[in-house]
Amino acid sequence: MNFVDEWRRHDFASVSRRISSKAPADVRRALGRARGSVDLEDFAALLSPAAAPFLEDMAQASHQNTVERFGRTMRLYAPLYLSNACANVCTYCGFSAHNKIRRKVLGDAEILADARVLRSHGFDSVLLVTGETGRVGLEYLSNSLRLLRPHFSGLWIEVQPLPEGDYAALAGEGLSAVMVYQETYDPGAYARNHLSGPKADIAWRLETPDRLGRAGIKKVGLGALFGLSDWRADAWYTGLHLRHVETVHWRMKTSVSFPRLRPHEGAELAVTPFNERDLVQATCAFRLLSPEAELSLSTRESEAFRNRAFRLGFTAMSAGSRTNPGGYASAPESLEQFEIDDARSPAEVAAFLRSQGYEPVWKDWDRAYDGSAQAPRALVS
Repeated sequence: MNFVDEWRRHDFASVSRRISSKAPADVRRALGRARGSVDLEDFAALLSPAAAPFLEDMAQASHQNTVERFGRTMRLYAPLYLSNACANVCTYCGFSAHNKIRRKVLGDAEILADARVLRSHGFDSVLLVTGETGRVGLEYLSNSLRLLRPHFSGLWIEVQPLPEGDYAALAGEGLSAVMVYQETYDPGAYARNHLSGPKADIAWRLETPDRLGRAGIKKVGLGALFGLSDWRADAWYTGLHLRHVETVHWRMKTSVSFPRLRPHEGAELAVTPFNERDLVQATCAFRLLSPEAELSLSTRESEAFRNRAFRLGFTAMSAGSRTNPGGYASAPESLEQFEIDDARSPAEVAAFLRSQGYEPVWKDWDRAYDGSAQAPRALVS
């Protein structure tokens, strides 16, 4: 079954009401489930207002499940923004086509300059990010992967949804993971916030993880942009999507991110409340739903919050992020997609983790897993 068919079987408002109707007994039952046996109704209870008094119990169970599966490790990553050019008009993004900003697409030398900075920090995997535009299509992405493959063990992208054949071609160039966040599963909120451009097609975006699975991509990242609609229902739909991928495309690894709306270029929009306590509840609920999924903590969050929350179920953290093309070396003053909050360097984040008894990990997997036996080559000036 394609996920879009599964999505259409549920009504967003009805899901929201069902979550709100959960009682403390439903939460206790979910917490009593054996590890790995939480179902989507239990997940709804764990996301519900009724779960608020049980947050400490959820946090302890989430921490225990994470340590048992992942140990005391934390994978560190950083994005490399290739472009801020975009054909979409989205209310919440600084790259939106209606913003009158200078657009930039990195050339080969600029890509390698930013990559050199990331390698100097210790990163052995890199996430390539662009806006949605034909200027950064298959040919441009293939070239970027070929440039970087000799220097990193893992290559990931967060770009516009692509056809299945394009993903298969990029896998041949060394692509191992694709992050494709739905933003919101609420069709009304989706239409209100995606006013024009390719991204306005909600079904095409919903189907992307299925295309990735069929194309042989090794990992998919899911998530909603919390603040666009009812966060509890958006989280439940993300869990539905996660369970679909884990069942239908079981060969793929999965990752879930929890981005919250941050300040950006352009007009401000009304934000549905989603505070730090809500983020903790959502994270713990996801860990209890899926013992295997990677859960990612962004530099959108503050240093103080990340220092407290990292051990609650997260297995990956961004560090030293720049959200503008060329932000590390070639064009540090270009427009950011959004403001980060935790501005510590990768070395400072790694030192903090070690002080807490955690081991920072700088890559996702070894190059041999992606079909390359060669060690990463140094990037020299």
